[in-house]
Amino acid sequence: MAPTPVMEALEQRDKFDRLRPVKLGEVRRSFSEETYRRSAVKTFGVLAIDVAVYALFVAGALLAPHPLLQLASGVLAGVAVASLFVWAHDAAHGALFRSEGVAEVFGTLAMLPSFNLYRLWVYGHNKVHHGYTSYSPIDWIWKPDTRAEYAARSSFSKLVYRVERSLPGCALHYILRVWWPGMITFRPGAEVRKRYHFTRSKIATATFAVVMFTLSALNAGWVGVLAAVVIPWAVFNYHIALFVYLHHTHPTLPFFDDRKEWSATIGQIGCSTVIRGSRFFEWVSHYILVHTPHHVDARIPFYGLRRGWSELQPTYGQDVLSYRFRWRTVAGIFRQCKVHDFDTHTWYRFRDLQS
Repeated sequence: MAPTPVMEALEQRDKFDRLRPVKLGEVRRSFSEETYRRSAVKTFGVLAIDVAVYALFVAGALLAPHPLLQLASGVLAGVAVASLFVWAHDAAHGALFRSEGVAEVFGTLAMLPSFNLYRLWVYGHNKVHHGYTSYSPIDWIWKPDTRAEYAARSSFSKLVYRVERSLPGCALHYILRVWWPGMITFRPGAEVRKRYHFTRSKIATATFAVVMFTLSALNAGWVGVLAAVVIPWAVFNYHIALFVYLHHTHPTLPFFDDRKEWSATIGQIGCSTVIRGSRFFEWVSHYILVHTPHHVDARIPFYGLRRGWSELQPTYGQDVLSYRFRWRTVAGIFRQCKVHDFDTHTWYRFRDLQS
């Protein structure tokens, strides 16, 4: 017999009641020392491969003998940009290096092709998203509208929201809600220490962008700029928006606006996902969709996440949403998860709002 909405609601409530009193430190004791072990060979080996692949396809975007081959190279360069970004993301969490300074140097370099700013990414992502996962008053990433909030939007704002929460258009969310306000135009307040770090990140990224645009235009004209700069950036934005959405969004997963209902363990265990794919898919994405172990402890390097998941499963597997990556499944999630009722933790489709 298929589960009914009432059964699913009861199972969800039982799960959160189990998790609420559990401390993250207790969950972290599930991990072995091997899961945390850093490997310079793996760390720099993967970085070298990512850089080589990115350079190869950027070269193809500039030098291929036909515009279609240039554009196709640009798409593949965008996949490499996403891989580099995941590597930089792990450096930012302290998962790859003991030294914060070394992590910043290599993380900044790996993040440049995405035009993301390392220091501003650390400031927003590490503290806000990881500190308050799925608690929407603070963690605003992919925060859904309530019915009332959606109804109060203007016609244009509704259109933008609909595009953001669609499978083809989800990249717009990352660009509008994260990249532009959280990095490009962000100005830290006076309470933020060492604000020169933010300025340094902006200068590094702006310099890289100017150099890439200039070299692409001089070598291959507007097609080169499109293929070597714009398309890789767009492909990256699609990857990051899709992956972050799938990390914490599903018809069975809620977002919270009541601090009493939420806890850190609920956010990290009960509201994050493990999504498996082929070996090639997982390697290229650097296992970022094996996400729950990363949220339990972000110090686990990406090459330790599969082991971490196998160690979490015996005790906490029943509380983690795990499924296989299939485009049909992903499309179904996007169709259902449009607006959210924070009181009943129910997702609605846009067509449900007409009734």
